This record gives sequence, structure tokens and C-alpha cells, in this order.
Amino acid sequence: MELEKEIISIVRDALALGDRANNFNTSTTLVGDIPEFDSIAVVAIISALEKKYDCTFDDDEINADIFQTIGSLTQFVKSKLHQ
Repeated sequence: MELEKEIISIVRDALALGDRANNFNTSTTLVGDIPEFDSIAVVAIISALEKKYDCTFDDDEINADIFQTIGSLTQFVKSKLHQ
């Protein structure tokens, strides 16, 4: 759960969502539901995750499925941290 809160914070900050992210949870949809979520946002989020968790995400690992929800993004990060 702590990882999910950190991911929400990173998404909030990268997209400058402010209070709109207060109710985000595992099932919060990212792709298609947040107007600020575009290709630039993906780069900002990936960069912030790499910096925070000192890991690298290969381009071929990144796809729309990872960014469907907060939960899918959290699971992806978790899988990278346990490699």
C-alpha cells in the first residue's frame, strides 16, 4: 500500500493534478480519464519513477497496459523492484 501511495504522489506531481489526486486508488483509470495524461506525462512519470526507485525502464517494457490504472502502474513498478 505504501508503494501505491508513492506512485499516486508521483503521478499527482508529474501531472500537476493537485487536490484532484486526493481520491486516487488502485482502480483509478489513467489513460483516457485524465486530460493531462499524454505522451509527455508518460515520460515525466517514468523519469520520476526511475529517479525515485533508482531503476531503469526499457522502452520495450513501456506500453499502454501499464498506464491503464494506478494499480497496473504500481504492479509494474513492484515487478521492477523485485528483479
